[in-house]
Amino acid sequence: MPQRQHQWKKEPAFVSTPATTVLARLLPDATTLRLEACAVDDTTTQITLRVHATQTSAPCPLCATPARRIHSDYERLLADLPWAQYRVRLQLRVRKWFCRNRSCPRRIFTERLPTVAAPWARRTLRLAQRLVALGVALGGTAGVRLGQAWDLAVSLNTLLRLLRRQPEPAAPTPRVLGVDDWALRKGHTYGTILVDLERRWPIALLPDREPYTLATWLKTHPGVEIITRDRSTKYAEGARDGAPHAVQVADRWHLLKNMREAVQRFLTRQHACLEQATTAMTQSQLLEQTTTAGPVAMLSSRRAQERQHNRAKRSARSCQVIELHQQGISHKRIARTLGISPITVRTFIRAGTFPERATYRHGSRLDPYLAFVHQRWAAGCKNPL
Repeated sequence: MPQRQHQWKKEPAFVSTPATTVLARLLPDATTLRLEACAVDDTTTQITLRVHATQTSAPCPLCATPARRIHSDYERLLADLPWAQYRVRLQLRVRKWFCRNRSCPRRIFTERLPTVAAPWARRTLRLAQRLVALGVALGGTAGVRLGQAWDLAVSLNTLLRLLRRQPEPAAPTPRVLGVDDWALRKGHTYGTILVDLERRWPIALLPDREPYTLATWLKTHPGVEIITRDRSTKYAEGARDGAPHAVQVADRWHLLKNMREAVQRFLTRQHACLEQATTAMTQSQLLEQTTTAGPVAMLSSRRAQERQHNRAKRSARSCQVIELHQQGISHKRIARTLGISPITVRTFIRAGTFPERATYRHGSRLDPYLAFVHQRWAAGCKNPL
């Protein structure tokens, strides 16, 4: 039986030249890493750098005792920032050390390189920081698109995972604190959001709307001078217990709401005066219409005037659609330019002229007496009884 021939992957040809001393300056940390050789693969547009750590001792990650005896070494592959259009990969040789502290539970450990890469990481720190900045600025999808333009091969899930791993930024205690509720599930589960109103960013999300939760947060973050809130008695109680010296005020939205309700109550109390003023104004307008447009204008409804106005607008829009269509512009572009639906564009173009809307008018028992009603209205008889 013939033996199967294995196809081994061809390793890149490493070269060691005087130029490596120049390339060593491009390493993540030239003080702890030493460049042995480099290989350039034009087919995959990748540069591979063979490097090793130069530390003479390494502290134990548990007891921090410096170790000097080497146990063994192994190789790590790290992705680094690209050079022009070439991707860079580090073949890092790291060592394992014996811990000299006999009371330490870890007898053998791997040396850490905190300025190069995190433990168990597959990319260097500077590449990870670049990806985090990309995700913070643009998010997942947009960050991936810009990363591809910068030759940073990254996926949507990787960017989001890096963002979730970042520690929360330490926010100082605000002087002006905004307290309001937020819905985790509208109508069922609510929490409390705390906002720094001077810096205009949220600083905390509380799991519920109970007074004790808000009071506990205020006690652990002393220094709040002003608390803006809604009219909830729970928030008022929590603010009094947690920050008794803080001034409680209504927030902007509830101030406007209170003002609207106060104006509405005032106008309701003055309903009789407003009705008299409205009646006098209506009579003066009707008298003016009688002298200018005759008795028919007095009985014209506001809905008829609105129909005429809407028809004029639709007619002008139809003319614009037909004019743009004659210029060779597509239906979708016409719809985007005029801000209307593509179906409306097709309707205007297929009609050729302005399509009138169908009117459905049902007969009224007043129709035979319209002439008499007009005559009596013009004569000044406005009492229907």
